[in-house]
Amino acid sequence: MQLEAEFTSEPFQGEGPPPDHAVRACETAREAGLDADFGPLGTLVHGEADTILDAIPAIARAALASGATRVTLQLRQLDGVTPPAPSVELNSALTRLLAEVERELGGELATLDRPAKQRAVRLLKERGAFTQRKAVPTVADALGVTRFTVYNYLNRDA
Repeated sequence: MQLEAEFTSEPFQGEGPPPDHAVRACETAREAGLDADFGPLGTLVHGEADTILDAIPAIARAALASGATRVTLQLRQLDGVTPPAPSVELNSALTRLLAEVERELGGELATLDRPAKQRAVRLLKERGAFTQRKAVPTVADALGVTRFTVYNYLNRDA
């Protein structure tokens, strides 16, 4: 059986490098032989159920030992489940939102100063951009920042 696991650890930090507890959790997943897609607020792994289920306690221990106050886990069975294909309409909606915010702020998102980039993220959030799957990496690329920075901007408004 194939599984997808996403684990997050808290607390989230401000700008700068990702928190040590997030880094250690991801490293532990990789040491267990899992291919991990690291994000500062969550790490996603796919693999055989036994491999993932055996690695989860070590991942949680590594995060907690490195300063996490909370570790959250989501599991999803992949066998027989076809992940939804990205919708061209949704992708073009995100592209339109990015272009709209660029026009509103008066320049390419990547060339804006930090306060303007924070405002851009706030505007995109208000307009529902982050309800779309893979929006954070797309917005990060448009802003010329890391995904971690986008998550920080989102958390700043929360």
